[in-house]
Amino acid sequence: MSTIHGVTELRQTTAKRQVYSPLEQYWDAFQKWRKRERLRTELCRLSERELTDIGITLGDIDYVTSNRWRRDVTTPRHSTGWHGAIILMLLCTCSLVFASEAKAQCTARDSLQNQLRLKKTSSPIMPQVLVRSAVDVPVWKKITIGTFSNSFALRNALHAVGCGTGGLAGEILARPAFTLSATKADLELYTVSAAELGFQTQTASLGQIYARAKQLGFGLAAAEIAPHLRLQYLDQPIGEFLIIGMEPIKTWEGEPVILTVANGGAGLILIGQDGRADAEISVASRFVFLRSHRAAPAEAALVHH
Repeated sequence: MSTIHGVTELRQTTAKRQVYSPLEQYWDAFQKWRKRERLRTELCRLSERELTDIGITLGDIDYVTSNRWRRDVTTPRHSTGWHGAIILMLLCTCSLVFASEAKAQCTARDSLQNQLRLKKTSSPIMPQVLVRSAVDVPVWKKITIGTFSNSFALRNALHAVGCGTGGLAGEILARPAFTLSATKADLELYTVSAAELGFQTQTASLGQIYARAKQLGFGLAAAEIAPHLRLQYLDQPIGEFLIIGMEPIKTWEGEPVILTVANGGAGLILIGQDGRADAEISVASRFVFLRSHRAAPAEAALVHH
């Protein structure tokens, strides 16, 4: 009697699996497809420079996402019947809606990026608050350094919390010039835009921005502050890019690079960018500095045009 009852339960369980298997497969495929569309949207948020830093180009976005989608969405082996037909119709309808939304987001974002290109002529940027001295700028954030014995442990920590590292940034962290503090210390960081430093042009060179910051009493940060800030700033808002005011470190090919802590929408990441003194930087860009022991008085401030 128990044997018959056990066989009956096994058949019922098997029947249930056969009935729900198509639904589960289609739902799983749909969830994977949605992830691909989210990936497409996130990649559209990055600039060409940032895309290159993570190993792809603007033209690769559709290829990467569409090919992954084709591999994920496969036809179920079992017959679906009318249940499967309805599910497939619903999934196709949802797919068209999400595709339209993703395309619209990319189009709008591309238009915004075109408007914000540095070479576009526009009226001078007038800062709302002009920094007269570093002593007038409040502390933005406090971080702790000296907690890692070597750069390998630091990079492993970045990976463990899901923080990405761009190609240039990864090379800088591996260079001999990148060093870590041997003692633990707490540092106060300050953020300021180039426009707030007094620049009223559309762009300014990195050398000019550094000179102006030093004149007002800010000090350059050590390179290690960038990865430490990345680790300790996990709630960074989307769209924020903070350039670390630091002495550039050269790559193996001799290219000077400075580091940026960013959240471009595709996740938290540490990236590198042009660190030449004549590199043109948008005055809307925000920098992270320390404050020197001797801050410049307000009357020493000069506005650059």
